[in-house]
Amino acid sequence: MTEYTDHHAPEGLRTRGTIVVVPGRGETRATYARFGKRLAADAYRVRVVDAPDLDADDLTGSLIRFGARLADAVEDTAAQDGVVRPVVLVGAGTGAGAVAALLGREETPAAPRPDAVVLAGLPGHAATAAGTWDHELDVRTFCPVHRGTLTDDSEVRRGSLDDAVPDALLTAAYDSEVDVPALILIGDADPLADRDALVRAAKSLPRARLSVVRGAHHDVLNDLQHRSVAAETVTFLETLRNDLVPVIAVDPSAW
Repeated sequence: MTEYTDHHAPEGLRTRGTIVVVPGRGETRATYARFGKRLAADAYRVRVVDAPDLDADDLTGSLIRFGARLADAVEDTAAQDGVVRPVVLVGAGTGAGAVAALLGREETPAAPRPDAVVLAGLPGHAATAAGTWDHELDVRTFCPVHRGTLTDDSEVRRGSLDDAVPDALLTAAYDSEVDVPALILIGDADPLADRDALVRAAKSLPRARLSVVRGAHHDVLNDLQHRSVAAETVTFLETLRNDLVPVIAVDPSAW
């Protein structure tokens, strides 16, 4: 039986949407507890699933099984009035790659299709991070709390950033014609990112926003800037609920 980690909106508040978080290489559901709780505090139903199991020799089968898991995860959140929309998939690292590749498939079932996606820390084609655990932590994050979370979690698979990401997955992700609103998040200190490729991908999509986080590393959702990144995510969610019209407009000012 598939297990999830759920974070619910505060009691008494109307749930504003359903967020499904997909971890990346080596990560566990506990990796996104802080992020999930923060979005839930803004009255979103957050469900964290396990990282996708990607078989380079059977990528199509892997994506089909991953899509079925996501569909079950979304449908299982349904209350008496059904699943609360909008439904937004948040992918991190290879989880972002799997989400983008899945949505680019013509045969993706309509039922689990989200209303929007957040793609965070999508790696580039040459993304490897050989070295010690301390080096891997430096690649991932400079946030001391997040470093402790990763280190203390016995289920986190150390050295996972050395795993080669299936080239076909990244090609499918970067070439994906995602037709739903997309927020793409990248840390400008992420050594695994291909910023030029992300810029091209964002420009090729009809409703994409590329947000670059200053000083952030690979784990852009959980680095030192996690509060600002969570705020950017919530801003995207609220803009989505407002037909992509920004709720706040900035007039000419000093900054």
